[in-house]
Amino acid sequence: MSLYVVVGFGPAGAATARLLAEKGHSVRVVTKSGRSPEPGIEHVAFDAADSGRLTEAARGADAIFSCAAPPYHRWASQWPPLASSVCAAAEASGAVLVMLGNLYGYGPVDGPMTEELPLVATGTKGRVRAAVWEQARKLHEQGRIKAVEVRASDFFGPGVTDGGHLAARVMPRLLRGKPVSVLGDPDAPHSWSYLPDVAGALIEVAGEERVWGRAWHAPTGPALSTREMVDRLADRSGTGPVAVRRLSPAVLGIVSVFSPLIRELKEIRYQFDRPFVVDSSAYEAAFAVRATPVDEQVEATVDWWRERSATTG
Repeated sequence: MSLYVVVGFGPAGAATARLLAEKGHSVRVVTKSGRSPEPGIEHVAFDAADSGRLTEAARGADAIFSCAAPPYHRWASQWPPLASSVCAAAEASGAVLVMLGNLYGYGPVDGPMTEELPLVATGTKGRVRAAVWEQARKLHEQGRIKAVEVRASDFFGPGVTDGGHLAARVMPRLLRGKPVSVLGDPDAPHSWSYLPDVAGALIEVAGEERVWGRAWHAPTGPALSTREMVDRLADRSGTGPVAVRRLSPAVLGIVSVFSPLIRELKEIRYQFDRPFVVDSSAYEAAFAVRATPVDEQVEATVDWWRERSATTG
């Protein structure tokens, strides 16, 4: 039985920890607040930016999965110490560092995104995410740590709630047959990362030394617009077609006064105002995990939200 440390228990961290436990591994999850134990999962409570405590927690681990993220509006100040801490823990323990990344570092691009694109984002969040990976990559090249990154697009699927663009702001209304409001152009092609596929990819790269030292795009299905996804979700839910409305700049401006999350989304609006397409062919050529067919993604997501609505009201 191997020990794996998962930093963060948001949607991706939780999915990764639970999948590892299902595979029979021992899992230690690090969060600030902690949680009650689950089968195969130990939860410990401390700030993962504390490198001393994280290093101790990672002692004897085969891999550290870095799945935590600071509050969206505090990335610039809180990402650097967190990134330095996970790198220090990886160096001290010898565990491979598996980082969950995103696509912000590329900035706006024309055409599908591949891993060969330079990290030339000019926005604050894009620069921060690029710097996090560059720090780990340089340490890997120096032989001080073993590191690999899996980059995902917007999360979709069971377990994705407040932070998902096809989650809490869409699903409860859709299940009642009500119109939904979305960010950006609802007809622009967009890649969605199905959460179980992301977790599967993180675990797969952890065990493949030949692929360390670089970033990989999580296996991702065909790009579908927000409207197409909503139509598929509505069809599966049985509520019939629902109207998809674009949130106007005026409304976003008003909401952003009260919501740090919405205010911070201004930097990455380009991801929804234009095509945002991921090319994951490199991953598919190197690994076994494949993107779940979209119809299966939709079915599982609707069923999960329907069950959640029944239990939470």
